[in-house]
Amino acid sequence: MQGITIALALLAMVVVSGTVSRILPIAVPLPLIQIGLGMLVAAVTGRAVELDPSIFFLLFLPPLLFLDGWRIPKERLLHDKAVILELALGLVLFTVLGVGIFIHWMIPSMPLPVAFALAAILSPTDPIAVSAISARIPIPKRLMHILEGESLLNDASGLVCMRFAVAAAVTGAFSVGEAVATFLWLALGGIAIGVGLTWAVTRARDRVSRKLGEDTGSYILISLLIPFCASLAAEHFHCSGILAAVAAGITMSYVERRGRALAVTRVKTQSVWDTVQFAMNGMVFVLLGQQFPIIASSAANVARESGHGHPIWLISYVAAITAALVIMRLTWVWISLHFTLFRAARRGQTITTPSWRLVVATSFAGVRGAISLAGILTLPLALDDGTAFPARELAIFLAAGVIISSLVLASVFLPFLLKDLDLPPEPTPRQQEDEARIAAAEAAIKAIQTAQHRMGAGRSDGDFHPEVGARLMALYRERIDECSKTGDEAEQARKMEDIERVLRLSGIRAERDAIFELVRAQKLPEAAAATLVREIDLLEARLLSST
Repeated sequence: MQGITIALALLAMVVVSGTVSRILPIAVPLPLIQIGLGMLVAAVTGRAVELDPSIFFLLFLPPLLFLDGWRIPKERLLHDKAVILELALGLVLFTVLGVGIFIHWMIPSMPLPVAFALAAILSPTDPIAVSAISARIPIPKRLMHILEGESLLNDASGLVCMRFAVAAAVTGAFSVGEAVATFLWLALGGIAIGVGLTWAVTRARDRVSRKLGEDTGSYILISLLIPFCASLAAEHFHCSGILAAVAAGITMSYVERRGRALAVTRVKTQSVWDTVQFAMNGMVFVLLGQQFPIIASSAANVARESGHGHPIWLISYVAAITAALVIMRLTWVWISLHFTLFRAARRGQTITTPSWRLVVATSFAGVRGAISLAGILTLPLALDDGTAFPARELAIFLAAGVIISSLVLASVFLPFLLKDLDLPPEPTPRQQEDEARIAAAEAAIKAIQTAQHRMGAGRSDGDFHPEVGARLMALYRERIDECSKTGDEAEQARKMEDIERVLRLSGIRAERDAIFELVRAQKLPEAAAATLVREIDLLEARLLSST
């Protein structure tokens, strides 16, 4: 019962963290607030949650990776695929080798496979933490898309590298040929299982929905179960559950493009997954804070593991590893940038060289977060011969320290580096949006005309259909006219659209206040009020999303 109480307290701290982040006068990263609140829970309760690494890995990683794959813009992935692959694959290997060797050189008592495992788990970045840091100074959209794409792929590549390193540490053996074959089986098998399972489940779900009707609750629950099922199925066949979850998320995004779900189902599904994402990311950092006093209290033992008697050395190790990660990332970004410029010059293209501040900001934006913490806690407790896993507590302490350090450094330097920065022009999707609106409006006019003839045929009230149909088609033709304007007319239309949006938002908010007033005066039933408020909320959400 006490464990359940602590778990509820941790969830409550996730809720409180959101409020605290909005109250503070300065931009403090949300993960840092959650870590502090977790430490507060540990101080009040006097105990920490005992974490089983395998259970922790299953509960937190599959849904987070699945959601990353589901929501990331695929067109931006393809547009910047070269840069993203260079960061997500090349930089990961560069980091694992360079930082792993550096850690082993700095701490000889940490075996080289364990050092590689620590470097591998510190290689993935966390764009959610970066988003929290950049709340006051927004990160350029294209840079954010690159960071998201990098995070999606380096989560998988980093954790797979960690798996190899841990296997080498546990068994004491490593073969390059066997590693390559294992990697191919892990990668291809995991991707195939993630894609196949998601496709099969969604096809079966759609078939049942067509015959029996769509159940929103079941639809949402299936989407929640898919990442866990994909991960478990992949692990059962000794494939990568990580890649299976990522592949399942990407497949889910393409399945959803068919648009077969009801609108209310899509709205509710998005709301549920927003909550799951906030809760799970928050829980990971709160758990880090709750575990940190225990990790810190064992600092003396950890320091002795490292060959030094004073815990102050641990702080030096954290600072050195953090600096090494930043330097390695800065070096790779600089090399990648000049390689991209060289390839563009050979093709006769002209690319604007980005400011040095943007290059350095890209390096500091490599914040470590939930994936790194979740992965490091999955280190096994013992080797195959039953002895304790070497330097496990030291690796966990160093990983936790680097996560916190990277968050602090990014919160300090990113606002300075990105403030008033002149950025290269980014392509705007406005023209594509206008073309899509025109196509949708034309399709709507044709559908209204067809339905109007069908409804009016053979009916005594058929005279009303032309009038109602004309009224609706006039709205769509007005939309086509607005989206077809160019030049000064288009700019003027957009300004008027912005003014209209502000006025409509004021109006619908007044509508909602009036409905609540009627409910408080007991002049309107709560059920009717809920329906009206839901309609107003959806309209407001649509208007806000178009800003």
